[in-house]
Amino acid sequence: MKNWFVTGAILLAACISTTAQVKGVKHVIVIGMDGLGAYAFPKSDIPHIKSLMNEGAWSLEARSVLPSSSAVNWASMVMGAGPELHGFTEWGSQKPELPSRELDQYGLFPSIYTLLRQQQPKSEIGVIFNWGGYGYLFPKAAVNTWANPADTYLTIDSAITYLSTKKPDLLFIHLDEPDHVGHNIGHNTPAYFEQVHKNDSLVGKVIAAMKEADMWDNSIILLTADHGGIDKGHGGKTMQEMQIPWIIRGKGIRKNHEIGQSIVTYDTAATLAWIFGLKTPQVWVARPVTEAFEKR
Repeated sequence: MKNWFVTGAILLAACISTTAQVKGVKHVIVIGMDGLGAYAFPKSDIPHIKSLMNEGAWSLEARSVLPSSSAVNWASMVMGAGPELHGFTEWGSQKPELPSRELDQYGLFPSIYTLLRQQQPKSEIGVIFNWGGYGYLFPKAAVNTWANPADTYLTIDSAITYLSTKKPDLLFIHLDEPDHVGHNIGHNTPAYFEQVHKNDSLVGKVIAAMKEADMWDNSIILLTADHGGIDKGHGGKTMQEMQIPWIIRGKGIRKNHEIGQSIVTYDTAATLAWIFGLKTPQVWVARPVTEAFEKR
């Protein structure tokens, strides 16, 4: 397969238009929770996450790509396509095992970070991630700030400091829980549900920080996951591993609406592009989750 290097100009020429930017949105915060299966929602004490659902649009039937493991799905989430195209195929992929169908100017498959940097170059973009493996899945040169704190709690603290001081256009927060508990103690266990509850309190801290920074009323917050799990693992084809939450709340979002539209994790990237009014490359297969938005 021919290895394409796509410069910014060529990439833009090959793009298709998205709908115009959602009016009044100045900040988009994405929170990704590693190993948070949609199955956990009825059994977990998650008042802050459920408040996002009540005030926004949501699905508990979104799906990961196969295999239902970490790097494959974190890459898909921001790259708008599955492993067949971006090439990251394994749990801990640090580079594509398959040649990426296209490369951006940073030498990676085109991601939401690349699109935003190219088309809105003055954007403030941050990535705060707990799992070190996420660091291989985005172009560091495309973002203003990135950090890899030691644990989930330090990750939230770092993210809150960043959003409070920089008020970014786009911030992606990766939390490496409840995945660790799922692996060490087990999915669908009291300890797992307790960790989900702890994660919910961290979401509450982000919400409080956004309100304190006067960002809440002109922001969109999107919460999702890479995969679920079964027993002490994941990567298989059970629905407990495949189904993930997809929750979006904020400016221009429908309220207390269960999304019927099919969602695959790569649709997250297309939805972010739709919010920012970005053109998306032809190589993306993702579609924006337009049902989540109020009709204009």
